[in-house]
Amino acid sequence: MDNKVYYGEYSLKHWIDLILKENIVLPDYQRHFVWNEEDVLELIKTLKDKQFVPPVIIGAFNIDKKPQNLILDGQQRLTSILLARLNLCPDRDKYNKPITRTANENDDEEDDEQPDIIEWTFKTYIDENKNKQKGYYNELDLKDIDDDFFENTFLGFAYLVPANNSDKTAQQKYYSTVFRNINKKGEKLLPQESRKSLYFLDSDLVQFFDPDFCKTLTINKTKLDFVRYLSLLSQYYKEKRADNVAKYYGRKMEEYYEEYIYSIVGENDSKMFGDFSGIFPGKKYDTRFELLDQAIKSLTANQFLSIIDSDMYLFGLIYEIIFEKKTIDDTKKDSLKQELDKKINTYKDDYSHRKTPSALKHLRSRIDESIAIYKRYAK
Repeated sequence: MDNKVYYGEYSLKHWIDLILKENIVLPDYQRHFVWNEEDVLELIKTLKDKQFVPPVIIGAFNIDKKPQNLILDGQQRLTSILLARLNLCPDRDKYNKPITRTANENDDEEDDEQPDIIEWTFKTYIDENKNKQKGYYNELDLKDIDDDFFENTFLGFAYLVPANNSDKTAQQKYYSTVFRNINKKGEKLLPQESRKSLYFLDSDLVQFFDPDFCKTLTINKTKLDFVRYLSLLSQYYKEKRADNVAKYYGRKMEEYYEEYIYSIVGENDSKMFGDFSGIFPGKKYDTRFELLDQAIKSLTANQFLSIIDSDMYLFGLIYEIIFEKKTIDDTKKDSLKQELDKKINTYKDDYSHRKTPSALKHLRSRIDESIAIYKRYAK
């Protein structure tokens, strides 16, 4: 049996019924609602004018032997149609959600152009009604919209069915390609949103990519990006040197991180990174992560002033514990910290390194030096 794609269209009323009856659902990774009232009104105008609106993509997915129809692309459109029918829009102040940004090599300030995300999806509305909770909504300024509009206006869809939708691995491989195409060709997601869509491909590995112990680690008040460390060190582990780490990815590191994630969730074997199944047979990483958590707490205060500080403290530590399966001699941690701090100060005294820590030559130097220092304290 081949992978199947079915095409068609439903009336807006039918789409709304599917949402409210939970016959189509949002995956856990999906972003929250980012459109504003003007966006909703513009979509409705486009539909009224019989202009083209991209089709919605729904995927058949068996999760824990429970069949579900997941909205892979089109959440903003479907949500806007529902809101138009209700003549409501969520109060952005009441459902406000600060963006948890991950740190980058340049310790940049937060980008003012990032979407105005609110902690609300149509599931919020459904759950509020189920539990008889009060929601916070404003009225939309919609005119000339009646039942006839929703019954006789249509929106297309593509319905995807993997060849073997009872096999978890087969589904993962199929949707890995689907997610990649959507992310590359559709509206650009924030890095952390794109990552979540990839973690979803293997629910057993969500904690591997984004472990709880890393949620409190910050760099210049931004969340530490654990996947960054895992990917760079995985390539180092395979090549045993940093010379080629992230080669050709200097200005597109997010693609590099996604390549690493895809190499693990099963789309294709990677020639760039270390073999995940060899490093973590049976996906058993918990014990290593517990040791890493303890070591981090012993050596750091969970807060780093810059990417230079975090890289020197973490590259070697993660490499020795996670990839080499060793431990760090805690009785010598004062000497270890002195060596690390000395090297950090050397890098910060170098204007070029301090100004452009993202330059691959500086990044590779931090990888090499951090690992070299930790090797002297590993056992």
